[in-house]
Amino acid sequence: MNHYFIAILLCLSSWASADQTYLHFAGKPESKHIVFLSGDEEYRSEEGLPMLAQMMNRHHGFTCSVLFSLDDKGFVDPENKDSLSNPEILDKADLIVMLLRFRTWDDAAMKKFEDAYLRGVPIVALRTSSHAFIYDEKSKWHRYSSKSKLKGWERGFGHKVLGEWWGYHHGKHKAEGCRSVVEQEQAENEILNGVKEFFCLADVYTATPPKDSTILLRGAVTKSLDPDSPNLDNEKNKPMQPIAWTRLVENEKGNINRVFMCTMGAAIDLKEEGLRRIIGNAMFWALEEKVPEKLNVEIPPSYKPTMYGFKTYKKNMKPVDHIPVLK
Repeated sequence: MNHYFIAILLCLSSWASADQTYLHFAGKPESKHIVFLSGDEEYRSEEGLPMLAQMMNRHHGFTCSVLFSLDDKGFVDPENKDSLSNPEILDKADLIVMLLRFRTWDDAAMKKFEDAYLRGVPIVALRTSSHAFIYDEKSKWHRYSSKSKLKGWERGFGHKVLGEWWGYHHGKHKAEGCRSVVEQEQAENEILNGVKEFFCLADVYTATPPKDSTILLRGAVTKSLDPDSPNLDNEKNKPMQPIAWTRLVENEKGNINRVFMCTMGAAIDLKEEGLRRIIGNAMFWALEEKVPEKLNVEIPPSYKPTMYGFKTYKKNMKPVDHIPVLK
């Protein structure tokens, strides 16, 4: 029997979200639970995160849930910044994987997120998660906002916890790509196991992680979006900006959050094996499990993500419609 057909059967049997407001892939009884938070208007996290969840469930046995931004009819709507479906699932999270941008969740959702953070749940954060939240000064959640000026929480959750907030595009947006470059001092770091050079269509962000960060990769700005284009020989690559790093962050409750931040992660770029592998490796590291020498990051050929951009998300899609093998 074709192995992708088997995968479809497994996927159908493990999907258990009867109300169709989120995705749930049941793992082995003793498996850790990874909760993926999708919610950005540009980089198509509603397409990329279900694929990563399916990959970690099918190949590695983790229980995985994917939460979405929905409209009032239950369709995926990344532009609804107030929405996070089924936030109570965060109570069960052993790991959070997030790709969020300027969210304004209600009190109930933010409380579930904060509770998970304070109990020390590890975090793997991608791309615009550096500016995951936006709340005005009157909000009880203002400290999480990328515009926060509160002492100790300047620039919000991204700066305080992940190690960077939204600065600006270092490479020219939609014109200059990114080629990964290993930080040589970390060449033997387990998170880089099996990670080969990869190319991203998303541009390099400015990034200055704090001194307690371990930089794993830098991003070379390329002349164009052609994967074969050369790296620019100018100030944009002197020095190259960090694109992946780790931190150990002690939160207000005295618990330690293991944090991996990667400024890449657009759904279109997750077609790159190297990018999938470093993110998958980071999940093992965050969960304090042994990182495989060469993590299985195979994905179905039906994964055909949308190019990033505003207003490009697919309309009238339920969460289940974003499971790649069902297409």
